[in-house]
Amino acid sequence: MAQPAPKLIVGLGNPGAEYTETRHNAGFWFCERLAQDLGVTLSHEPRFHGYVGRSREADVWLLMPQTYMNRSGQSVLALAHFYRILPNEILVVHDELDIPPGHLRLKYGGGLGGHNGLKDITARLSSQDYWRLRIGIGHPGDKNEVANYVLNRPRREEQGEIDQAIDRALTAWPKIAKADWNSATQHINARPAAPKEKT
Repeated sequence: MAQPAPKLIVGLGNPGAEYTETRHNAGFWFCERLAQDLGVTLSHEPRFHGYVGRSREADVWLLMPQTYMNRSGQSVLALAHFYRILPNEILVVHDELDIPPGHLRLKYGGGLGGHNGLKDITARLSSQDYWRLRIGIGHPGDKNEVANYVLNRPRREEQGEIDQAIDRALTAWPKIAKADWNSATQHINARPAAPKEKT
């Protein structure tokens, strides 16, 4: 059965100026850029525990939970329940350790990869049948370093690769908005072009 177009885009991250430029906030970066592209203003909405905006033209809600990562589901459930949005109408955008910077993965359902934001969303929705856009941030190589790694800024070259990946994801937005998930997945999951050598 064909999947519907998303009615809710959730960008994951942590609130507060000290986290703004950290790897764990890659989902926020995407959501802010998409809001810009759609001309949507994100405003703090206490009942939904986050920054919220709506594109009437695209008929989609944008949400940046302000509950800290491990309680993201509180915000997602509040908005989804109020507007009767089903799990398969939700796209969650988040950082991904198991993918290198510059790479992306768009996928429906599946495992949680140890991501605390996804764990809480899945628990609150009682379902893991929602879309995920995973933005690669790379892995520090030592699992004991993960917490420190995601809460620090990317190196400059990594930031450039992540920004380019977000650019590529945004070019796929029209396909996602039309529920052309196959084309969007092929576009997003393709290997990024190798950087051109300077002559």
